[in-house]
Amino acid sequence: MNHQIVSREEWLSARKALFAKERAMTHALDGLRAERRQLPWVRIEKPYVFEGPDGECTLGDLFGGRSQLAIYHFMLTPGSDHICPGCSYTVDHVDAARQHFEHADLAFAAVSRAPIQRIKEVKERMASSGDSDFNYDFGVSFTEEDRAAGHATYNFGLTPIRNSPDMFGVSIFVKDENGSIFHSYSTYHRGTELLMGAFNWLDLTPNGRNETDGTMNWVRLHDEY
Repeated sequence: MNHQIVSREEWLSARKALFAKERAMTHALDGLRAERRQLPWVRIEKPYVFEGPDGECTLGDLFGGRSQLAIYHFMLTPGSDHICPGCSYTVDHVDAARQHFEHADLAFAAVSRAPIQRIKEVKERMASSGDSDFNYDFGVSFTEEDRAAGHATYNFGLTPIRNSPDMFGVSIFVKDENGSIFHSYSTYHRGTELLMGAFNWLDLTPNGRNETDGTMNWVRLHDEY
């Protein structure tokens, strides 16, 4: 590794200069997060039904008594044996954190279109949206017709989709005291990076994410390393 070597004093000077930029970015993120919390909501009128580990359930059931729900749209396509390493990498970070955000009034569920039996083979804590419109309505699944016609877009229209019927993302829902459910936020593509805690650790190091041959090229299912 060819890197500049300096005295402790020179390092401290350079580190303080970077620290000032880090603080400014932190404060900018605070402002962005405040704006995110003020986004308007959309009332959910459609009666989405899922199949979970314990049988059929509604979107409201996924809240589990809490007022907020985070859904990870997991790329698990019906009829395919492929398990997305990136999606698996993301939800690997959930188990340890889940007890904390559930204590803070946030429920979590991962949802894909795959049948529940296939989902159980991958992870117990997932729900199948099956043939419902859920994945399509929230921008992570695309019909063959739309893909062939060039009408399928992802990440708020920035990315045309032709080959993959399913993509990934996160959606946030809120339930009020009357039981009404609202959609408050969705993010896709690099918007999910902040949920990948291992990246934040790697970003502190000289090698960074060590992506020498493409984005996330080294990421594997956790039992394939």
